[in-house]
Amino acid sequence: MTTTASVHPVDEVPPARQLAAFGLQHVLAMYAGAVAVPLIVGGAMKLSPADLAYLITADLLVCGIATLVQCVGFWRFGVRLPIMQGCTFAAVAPMVLIGTTGGGLPAIYGSVIVAGLAIVLLAPVFGRLLRFFPPLVTGTVILVIGISLLPVAGNWAAGGAGSADFGEPRNLALAAFVLAVVLGVQRFAPVFLSRIAVLIGIVVGLAVAVPFGFTDFGGIGDADWVGISTPFHFGAPTFEASAIISMLVVALVCMTETTGDFIAVGEMTGRGVDRRALSDGLRADGLSTVLGGVFNTFPYTAYAQNVGLVGMTRVRSRWVVAAAGGILVLLGLLPKLGAVVAAVPAPVLGGAGLVMFGTVAASGLRTLAEVDFKDNHNLTVVAVSVAVGVLPVGVPTVYEQFPHWFQTVMNSGISAGCVTAIVLNLLFNHLAGKAGSPVAEPTGLMGGGVEDGVEKPREEVV
Repeated sequence: MTTTASVHPVDEVPPARQLAAFGLQHVLAMYAGAVAVPLIVGGAMKLSPADLAYLITADLLVCGIATLVQCVGFWRFGVRLPIMQGCTFAAVAPMVLIGTTGGGLPAIYGSVIVAGLAIVLLAPVFGRLLRFFPPLVTGTVILVIGISLLPVAGNWAAGGAGSADFGEPRNLALAAFVLAVVLGVQRFAPVFLSRIAVLIGIVVGLAVAVPFGFTDFGGIGDADWVGISTPFHFGAPTFEASAIISMLVVALVCMTETTGDFIAVGEMTGRGVDRRALSDGLRADGLSTVLGGVFNTFPYTAYAQNVGLVGMTRVRSRWVVAAAGGILVLLGLLPKLGAVVAAVPAPVLGGAGLVMFGTVAASGLRTLAEVDFKDNHNLTVVAVSVAVGVLPVGVPTVYEQFPHWFQTVMNSGISAGCVTAIVLNLLFNHLAGKAGSPVAEPTGLMGGGVEDGVEKPREEVV
């Protein structure tokens, strides 16, 4: 893509064929995660195969609409960056609990609608918190996002969590082959092809996987040609206090995670996220979540998988991701197409995911390179925040004896690491230090005297 002086790369519109290829690449990167949430929730509630298929098509449709709102934007809705939207995993445990303890899907959807409205109302308040995200915090959060995603790619590479052949050498060999193809295309192919290295890797990996029996296309014949999600298909929503409270906690977690994703993409694309853009993006998240409750699906958030794809391919146009949103809408309306995409085996996605998610972690390190670590406590802030963020990733059951609201916050490594980084940055760099402390005492919460890259607002540093 050529860039003119008057058009920022984020606003540039590539040719149609590139839009389609780049957009499909984003869809393939997030598809497995997008359909996992309805599969997990519906499976826990023992829904029929027809109802599960309905949940998936509804999810894909609203994923597409949510992505279009976030990328294209209207009025004060949408961050207008290349951000892909999908169902949040932070809501899975609360929704399973609500759905299996008597409330059913109507109680889930009632709590989702209330949570979405709360996000819309809280977005301006959250926007004011941007000053608490200097490069010290944002770099740490981006690093934790990347590290937290790597086990997802690892599970895919091994065959998919819960699969009968999990960890078999042939699965890992296929993932390694796809990874080698992606790296080879990036290194040796022309510029345009290098930007769709992930798509090429997935297509080549699928071509190799078919004759070796890695995938089954039988579900394509069983899928309907057309599927339309109607509002409140499973009944009118019900509003139960306990369900609403747990979903409000999820909403706060999603807002924290989304803020980290927005800032990461803003830095990768060279368009810093200011207070208004953050508020508009969170407001779009809330609107999408409300739509999810109305159209029989779940809460929505920015997908970190696609953050890595933006960094890896260096394709910064928001219209590329908007095209991906259009493809998702088609997949939601045409279940047969969705079944074709679903036939891509997990190891193929795993090979591509390793380089994408690793790119996110590397981007965090690049941001941290702006921070001064000499004669201050910044290294401690990073060390403890990464440790707290990675803890639930390495030991998933570490908090299972704690209350559900605590698990909802801390079981997400992204939100746990983000909250820890904000608190420690305030403690070491903004509160009055002890006598003899190596950190200079600021004159106020955001006063002068602390290290460059910590005190300056993030937009100013960028």
